[in-house]
Amino acid sequence: MKIKVLIVDDSALIRSVMSEIVGSQPDMEVVGVAPDPLVARDLIKQTNPDVLTLDVEMPKMDGLDFLEKLMRLRPMPVIMVSSLTERGSEITMRALELGAVDFVTKPKLSIQSGMREYTELIADKIRTASKARIKARVIHSVSSENSQIGSLPMIKNPLTSSEKLIIIGASTGGTEAIKNFLIQMPSDCPGILITQHMPEGFTRSFAKRLDGLCKISVVEAVGGERVLPGHAYIAPGHSHLMLARSGANYVTQLDSGPPVNRHRPSVDVLFHSAATYAGKNAIGVILTGMGKDGAAGMLEMKNAGAYNFAQDEATCVVFGMPREAIAIGATHVVAPLDELPANVLQHLALHGSRALRV
Repeated sequence: MKIKVLIVDDSALIRSVMSEIVGSQPDMEVVGVAPDPLVARDLIKQTNPDVLTLDVEMPKMDGLDFLEKLMRLRPMPVIMVSSLTERGSEITMRALELGAVDFVTKPKLSIQSGMREYTELIADKIRTASKARIKARVIHSVSSENSQIGSLPMIKNPLTSSEKLIIIGASTGGTEAIKNFLIQMPSDCPGILITQHMPEGFTRSFAKRLDGLCKISVVEAVGGERVLPGHAYIAPGHSHLMLARSGANYVTQLDSGPPVNRHRPSVDVLFHSAATYAGKNAIGVILTGMGKDGAAGMLEMKNAGAYNFAQDEATCVVFGMPREAIAIGATHVVAPLDELPANVLQHLALHGSRALRV
């Protein structure tokens, strides 16, 4: 069975390009195109698509309003098509909160040499979205959602947060998973390094949004920062994020080298560096995502003495990356997303001071 795709975009040119991309894939078919959400609503009923691609900004009905109604009334995998602007990235972050599986930036139609790579990217995201675990969503405001989750208690051992580190990797579905994890972190938690597969221009908006929701400080890493307790550093979309040492301090380091596992930033790159420089003081967390990026690095972390957690299948949007890490024996604990923060902090409370004496 081919993956049925419905394309919604107010630009006739973009509709044509997306249709050509999808139609060129042997395992996909375009079952309809719509210039706005009102037409899309009727086509959804007629064609019952497996995946919807949705323009962020459209006439007649805002893309976010349409997405919110869709995820309440007829949940399905949605990939947002976003403009590479500050406004576009902020809207995209909100779309992911509302239930969109993933997003892509609009193609640069003037650069023909990049269309093959863009075609592969779109096709991969549609395949991943078609397998995603989608649930009907009850939409809360950002502030009420934040207050409902709340952060966990402060860490009792004052030495734990200054020496231990939490290292997180995620991909598809990861923006919401990371948000739900970080919102529960107390202000004295260990320094956190995060690689989320996301293109340049969006990681800054992601970090800014999280910083406004969490008790800890969340920033896009710039490289060379000292890794401080109560702070989280997100890999920028243009570079790998790595952990390094400067004297007695942990610091961030950026590398604009080639993609690893087809990704830059790559989770494996971050995890390998954590194994090298943090060893037993690292706690690894692998969250929802397609593929195997992070599995080999997490195993290296475990072999270096780190303690590792994985999100369970039931709460993952896509159980690819955690599954691969679990399969090779790289994890110690597998738990639902909402239990992971408490599990991590409990481990810190029990084992943090012991690690300092190693």
